[in-house]
Amino acid sequence: MRNERDTRTLEADRARRGPRTRVALAVASTIVLTLVNPLMVPAPAQAADPAATHSVTAAATTPAEVHWTTRTVAPGVQIRTGTIQHPDAEPAWTVTIHAPAVNRLTGARTFAPLSARAWAEDTARRLRDAGLEPRLEQVGWPAYADTPRGTMGWRVRVGTYATSDEAQRTTPKVTALGLQPAVEWTGYDVEQPADRESVHVAVIDPAAFTGTVEATHNGNVADRETTSSVAAKTGSLIGVNGGFFITSGADGVQGTMAGIGAYDGELQSMAAGSRAALILADGGRRARIADLTTTVTARSGSATYAVQGINRVPGKVRNCGRPGATPTELPRQDLTCAKADDLVKFTAAFRADLPTGPGVQVVLDADHRVVSTGRRGGEVPSGGSVLQGVGSAADWLTAHGRPGARIAVQETVRDTAGRRVELGRDDSIVSAAPTLVEDGRIAIDAATEGMLDPQDLSFGYAWSNGRQPRTMAGLDERGRLLLVTVDGRRPGVSEGFTLAEGAEFMRSLGVERALNLDGGGSSTMTVAGELVNAPSDAAGERPVGDTVQVLPAS
Repeated sequence: MRNERDTRTLEADRARRGPRTRVALAVASTIVLTLVNPLMVPAPAQAADPAATHSVTAAATTPAEVHWTTRTVAPGVQIRTGTIQHPDAEPAWTVTIHAPAVNRLTGARTFAPLSARAWAEDTARRLRDAGLEPRLEQVGWPAYADTPRGTMGWRVRVGTYATSDEAQRTTPKVTALGLQPAVEWTGYDVEQPADRESVHVAVIDPAAFTGTVEATHNGNVADRETTSSVAAKTGSLIGVNGGFFITSGADGVQGTMAGIGAYDGELQSMAAGSRAALILADGGRRARIADLTTTVTARSGSATYAVQGINRVPGKVRNCGRPGATPTELPRQDLTCAKADDLVKFTAAFRADLPTGPGVQVVLDADHRVVSTGRRGGEVPSGGSVLQGVGSAADWLTAHGRPGARIAVQETVRDTAGRRVELGRDDSIVSAAPTLVEDGRIAIDAATEGMLDPQDLSFGYAWSNGRQPRTMAGLDERGRLLLVTVDGRRPGVSEGFTLAEGAEFMRSLGVERALNLDGGGSSTMTVAGELVNAPSDAAGERPVGDTVQVLPAS
């Protein structure tokens, strides 16, 4: 019902605007045509049963039907709402057989949606012997900047169904063969056009906008709050969700960021390796996108120790990407790595009970003087900070945490060119991954930023290569900031974008650089404090870690 109501609102708005809206619609058609061209993959080699083998190259499609409206929210702030439809799209429900796999890093047994051709042919034979009619699909790699070319793997599917329930009735037959079935919507496959996509694009022009754009955790980095709630409190014009954050107590403190985050000029979380970030300098008037790293060092006299975390549980590194982390020091999305020797700083913005457990804690005052040394726990004092250490970091704190001693903490943020990113009180940073566009060209470094693993198709396939809700940010050659959401996970309503489609869409808008922010159920956009998109969680809008808010002038 919500989408029907939105459609009626758009139609009414378009009728009121008349000729001006027709111009916007023409522009929108140009914007989306590059997006909807299906990505082509190599034709399959001759299979054991040619009649049961399908190439996943897409058939020719008719032009998309586009419904696009534009309105000015404030001078220099514009919101564009688009509905992209493909009349010839024929998505359906199907049953995909997932292949046994082993997580390359953890050794855990799991399943992958694709595997080698030999597995696919053997699985198809078993299905045919049971009276089912499988089809084999050869899937190619998208045009990422850091992954192989050619065939990614082979997919085995059974049936084409009008409803999920119909597909579900086939799964017991598959399970009886000792196979792993999954009911899936083919509209999430990049090999065919999505039948419908709902997109919102906010354009902020610093040459005309007199307000500010900032990333914010709304005062408490150990908390989760909905984007619309933060927008209402701040009186923002536009709001979107920000970066990746911790959602489970098993991985750390819920709401804390799993990547670099800075608010009001203060670093509140460290980078997970080198990952894309949106830097909103001078209240967003000087925004840029770059891959950032962080280095933090605690110093007591001539003795130093590397701080590897800010506002996180010592020993747990969500998304990895820190020196000494196991099983990997590289970025790895949604994996919690371990660190036996770990020093973590807590700021006054951590407004929750401090983590407890083995190790040592040092409480510092505003002048970085040691107030106390002892067991972990309690709260961060107002205006002060806390250092917690485990392993050798605990030994270092014990040796240097004498009451009255000074332990200074130096923080450095750099881009990949080695340039230091200075933080003032009007500066903020929000990050996620991966980079989508660089120097006006599609440049998706999904493997480098830990979003997928070319050697392990059980990791990151659906999130990277399937259509999902997305939130993205980009900067065009005029210095305008574009904040974009696409709804997804809604069969027949809005499928979303793959990473490659998201990059193509951002480039079609004229951006010079773009990155992917947090997506899935987190993808949210508000206008004047009101939710304008349809988040995919069944429970409604998801409380998130940080957000980006476009604020009117005071």
